[in-house]
Amino acid sequence: MHHLPQTGSKPQDHLSEHLSVKMAKVNALIKSRMASKHAPRIPEVTAHLVDSGGKRLRPMLTLAAAELCGYDGIFDVHLAATVEFIHTATLLHDDVVDESAQRRGRPTANLLWDNKSSVLVGDYLFARSFQLMVETGSIEVLDILADASAQIAEGEVLQLTAAQNLATDEATYLQVVRGKTAALFAAATKVGGVIAQAPKLQIEALYTYGDALGVTFQIVDDLLDFQGDPTVTGKNIGDDFRERKLTLPMIKAIEAADQTQRAFWHRTIRNGQQEKGDLEHAIALMAAHGAFESARSDAQAYGMIARSALHYMPEHPLREILGDLIDYVLNRLH
Repeated sequence: MHHLPQTGSKPQDHLSEHLSVKMAKVNALIKSRMASKHAPRIPEVTAHLVDSGGKRLRPMLTLAAAELCGYDGIFDVHLAATVEFIHTATLLHDDVVDESAQRRGRPTANLLWDNKSSVLVGDYLFARSFQLMVETGSIEVLDILADASAQIAEGEVLQLTAAQNLATDEATYLQVVRGKTAALFAAATKVGGVIAQAPKLQIEALYTYGDALGVTFQIVDDLLDFQGDPTVTGKNIGDDFRERKLTLPMIKAIEAADQTQRAFWHRTIRNGQQEKGDLEHAIALMAAHGAFESARSDAQAYGMIARSALHYMPEHPLREILGDLIDYVLNRLH
């Protein structure tokens, strides 16, 4: 794995620079489609989230995949906007489910307005995303993005049932991650190849890249919750533990736990009885069982899968940037 030059420039900035003309069109399309003649609250709520400084990584992945495959039409812009609408809709619903008060350092829509508005505006954005998909005229595109939308919802519901359940294993965790995070990454890259009518091998490679990048991204996020610098991550250390969310390092430590340790996890996660010093003890248990190292090597393995998939893509500056993106995600652990 090569390291990015320490110039302070990030691969997503390079992506943004390379795709700036197309992204301006995506943003204009998003603005025009989130308008509502009859319900002014819709653009108010949507603008709050859309303008909050998110990285727009998913729509950029769609544009990058399409360009990488030689596409020169207009529908990559429609698909990039579709992907962003699906993502924004899931965030609105997520914040209601998680009862979140902050996202990207700003108050959430459900806090500023109410849960009803967040749920209904999320529904509106899903409907808008399907209108945009249909305009491409591709049944295959519709199939991929409809499937991803179902997977995201399925992942959320599975997480509800898996949370606080000490029997949750790594396979279930991966299913949740594939639903919640990787499904949209994989769909975002795959539809770029489909709209460009790329060879089947390249379309599958783009799907594999997006899926593996999404899983890597989530595992790294789980590790940073316990090992990250809060000034960089914007999250407090141990938020997942406090919220009793079973993430990969915890699942690994629970699987290796003896009876006394299981009793600790049962009290803190299953029953939610957390006392002073419990977070530190949880971190010590994860470290003692090698859970952090094991999760880190899992992330690196998925990073390798994503990198291997790029070998099937044509030589192109974007192929390099997509490779750098994998390294950037992994290097957040250093």
